[in-house]
Amino acid sequence: MLLADFDRSVRSEGFKRIAGVDEAGRGPLAGPVVAAAVVLPENITIKGINDSKKLSPARREELFQEILHLAEVGIGYVCPDEIDTVNILNASLKAMERALRVLTPPPDIVLVDGPYKVKLDCCQRGIVGGDAKSLSIAAASIVAKVFRDRLMSFYHRIYPAYGFNQHKGYPTKYHIEALAKFGPSPIHRKSFKRVSNRCLIS
Repeated sequence: MLLADFDRSVRSEGFKRIAGVDEAGRGPLAGPVVAAAVVLPENITIKGINDSKKLSPARREELFQEILHLAEVGIGYVCPDEIDTVNILNASLKAMERALRVLTPPPDIVLVDGPYKVKLDCCQRGIVGGDAKSLSIAAASIVAKVFRDRLMSFYHRIYPAYGFNQHKGYPTKYHIEALAKFGPSPIHRKSFKRVSNRCLIS
């Protein structure tokens, strides 16, 4: 089934405003978790949309611009301190909720990537592997990924020792070595074991 076919099947049930929602940044040791909610126009096709993990960075950037131009987009995020308080799964769902609340009017139905529901009073469907099944979820995955990558590149200018512009906070060898050498930065997730094991506690 083509990605667009899934959304068309949902639309055939009578839903007009279909919002796909996805997040980026559950796995990194640093930085926020970011979610995007996307409502694609019914009669507009954006060629090349796919699960963001299957696209090159350059192609993601191109599609990001096209999606922002043609679709309705909401973005929400949860910062590291809040991630440490509520845990990463709850933080991801909070980011999704915040992204969806940006959309006005609210969607008729929300397609959530994964077997989850957000804390909103609306029709929802959790779809395992949704970024590979639904066009609107795939579009949301692209927006969330590009927005977060840009944010981590910005943080690199503030904390250059960690190489955030390269690994975007994921636990690469370089990142782990920098963390061991310099300790956690203010944007590291202190509740993550690979960070807390390196925290200097006086």
